[in-house]
Amino acid sequence: MIMVAILGAGIGAEHLEGYRALPETFRVKTVCDLDAARAQSIIGDDPIEVETAADAVLSDPELDLIDICLPPHLHFGTALAALAAGKHVICEKPLVRSVREADALADAAAKAGRQVFPVFQYRFGRGLQQLKALQTAGLAGKAYTASIETHWNRDAAYYAAPWRGTWAGESGGAVLGHAIHNHDLLSYSLGPIAAVQAQTATRVNAIEVEDCAALLFEMQSGALVTSSVTLGAGFDETRLRFCFEGLTATSGTEPYAPGAGQWQFVARAPTTQDAIDTMLASLTPERSGYAGFFEAVAQALDGHPGRDVTLADGRRSIELVTAVYHAARTGTRVPLPLGKDHALYEGWQPQTAPTQ
Repeated sequence: MIMVAILGAGIGAEHLEGYRALPETFRVKTVCDLDAARAQSIIGDDPIEVETAADAVLSDPELDLIDICLPPHLHFGTALAALAAGKHVICEKPLVRSVREADALADAAAKAGRQVFPVFQYRFGRGLQQLKALQTAGLAGKAYTASIETHWNRDAAYYAAPWRGTWAGESGGAVLGHAIHNHDLLSYSLGPIAAVQAQTATRVNAIEVEDCAALLFEMQSGALVTSSVTLGAGFDETRLRFCFEGLTATSGTEPYAPGAGQWQFVARAPTTQDAIDTMLASLTPERSGYAGFFEAVAQALDGHPGRDVTLADGRRSIELVTAVYHAARTGTRVPLPLGKDHALYEGWQPQTAPTQ
C-alpha cells in the first residue's frame, strides 16, 4: 500500500478521485490545504486527515508519496523539500518554471534515491491507447502532419484568483497552463520535436501573460505540426488530428480528456479499414485519466516502469515551453534540445532570476 498526502485541495479533488479508483494500491492519509474547510469538503466521509501546514506533512514517516497540487510558483521548492524528506513526488503541471529547475530537480531526485512523476494524465485514455497500438502494429506508418486545437473559454472570473494571469504566480499563460498537456501528447505520439516557431498574443483578457498562440513544430521524424491556442473561444474544446501514411486519427473534443474520448481512425492505402477495425476490437480498455496515471506510477514504484510519465518527460515539456517563448519573442526558429547556454535556461519569465 502506497501512503499518499495531497497538497492542495483544488485540482487535488480530482486526484483524490483517481486514488479512490485504486483502493488496493493507494491510501490517501492526508489532504493539506491552507483552507481546512476546503480540504474537508473534498474528503467527505473518508478517514483522511486534514492538515494546514506542509512541513507537518513532509515530516510524517508513514507517507511514501507527496502529490503536489499547488500553484505553479510553489512546485519546485515543495518538490525539493519532499525529496529531501525521503518521499516520492507527483507534481501537477507545470512541473517547474525553468529548464534549470528541471535539471536541479533531477539532481535532487537522484541524490535522494526517489522518483518524480510529472502529471500528464491525458496520456491515459482509450483513444491514445488505440493510436499507440496502431502505431506499434505498423498500421499507421510514418507521420506526415498533425494539428492541435486548444480552444477554451477563460474570462475575468477565472482570473479573479490573484496568482492567475501573472508571471510571478501562474508563471505563464495559455501555452504553459492550457496547451501543455496537448503538446505532451504530441511528443508522446510522434516522438521528439526538432524545432519550434511561434507567435503569442494577449487578446482576450487584461492579464500579463499570453492567452492566444499560433505554433509550428518540426518533428525529428520530419512531420510538421501546427498548434492553435486561445482562451477566447465560446466553448472548451480540445481536438487533435494526426495524418499518417496509413491512416488519419482524429480525437474527440473533450477539453480535459482528449485521449479518453471516441476517436476516429480512417484508413489510407495500403492500410485497410478492416485491419484497423480488427486491431481496435482486440484491445482491452485500460484505466483512463488520473486513475490510469496513478496506476502507472504504482507500477513504476513496484519496479515495473514503462507506462509512467518520467521526470525526463517533464523536463522536455518545460524545454518546449521555453523554446516557444523564446521563438515568440525573437521571431526565430528555435532548435531543440536546449542546453545550459540557452538564453532562457534560467527561466522564461520576464527579468527572471534563479529562485533557488
